[in-house]
Amino acid sequence: MFVPALPDVSDRPDEGVVEPEGPFSVRVGLASGLTVRVLNSDRYVRPTRGVRSAAPPASLVGRAEAFMRVFPTMASFSHLTAARLHGLPLSYAMEADERLHVVRPITQSRIRRADVVGHRAFHPRCITSVEGLAVVDLADTWVDLGELVARGKPVGLDDLIVVGDAVGTRLHGIQPLHDALARRVRPRGKVTLLEALEEIRVGSASPRETLARLMLVRCGLPEPALNMPIHGPDGSLLGIGDLVWKKPKVIGEYQGSEFHDGENDRARDGVRRRGLEADGWIVEEIWNADMITTTARHDCVRRFASAVGVEESGLTLASCEPQFFSRHAMELALVREDRRPSRWNR
Repeated sequence: MFVPALPDVSDRPDEGVVEPEGPFSVRVGLASGLTVRVLNSDRYVRPTRGVRSAAPPASLVGRAEAFMRVFPTMASFSHLTAARLHGLPLSYAMEADERLHVVRPITQSRIRRADVVGHRAFHPRCITSVEGLAVVDLADTWVDLGELVARGKPVGLDDLIVVGDAVGTRLHGIQPLHDALARRVRPRGKVTLLEALEEIRVGSASPRETLARLMLVRCGLPEPALNMPIHGPDGSLLGIGDLVWKKPKVIGEYQGSEFHDGENDRARDGVRRRGLEADGWIVEEIWNADMITTTARHDCVRRFASAVGVEESGLTLASCEPQFFSRHAMELALVREDRRPSRWNR
């Protein structure tokens, strides 16, 4: 006689037990009536030790929310995790670190968990709330990124300038960055942070705009105004210039493919450009291809120098390369190289 197999119910909650919604701690699960067998079955995934969830977290916020179920006291998300939660622009190397960064005061023990980087802070950070999560605020996050500056680490000088431009623009000034850095005593990466502060500007609308500005100004062009409204003789708005030099009237436009590569985008840009040129403005475009190779960067700098009226003899084209290491780090490297005995003198 055929006897049908009975379904395996060993990993199902008992009738009448209400499962917690979203990620929950094992303690909450037991209090809800779930058994240890059910909690340890394949029915649930384990985002972190002591936490269960019916489905894997699908986003950074979801992963952070899961970790919050066993979040230690006086802890906040920090460093690269805070930067992501704030929506700050990160390089590919910074994006590659997908671990959760969490900071606690120096008086608390360091958090040690898989896929979690525990930091201990000697100085208090300003804490804000993002998506209901305790997160180090914008200015202190920028200073924290200085701890990730070194050979073999993901953050470099230009990265701090790009993030600093974004933070300064959102906070409507650079003073909060100065204040956050001044509250720390000998923070790691301080020399690079101070050097980055020299080149951070308020008004940049994208990382590539920041990098384009750095490329041009480091080579000897005067500082442009950032995202400045351009009005015609009748007061009408002709457009917003990414990089603007008033004398002579030159506008540098970074053309990201996301917003300027489509047929409609090009048509709209053409109408805008004709209006600006009719008012006497020279419009020079910058594309990603203009910033990839040394030759392309040199050509781009020369083109802008000609438009702005800077003689090529006044340019330092060698300075157009992206900068990962600070001047101080480069000087130390040269000193060490000079002190290293040559193999020919051994």
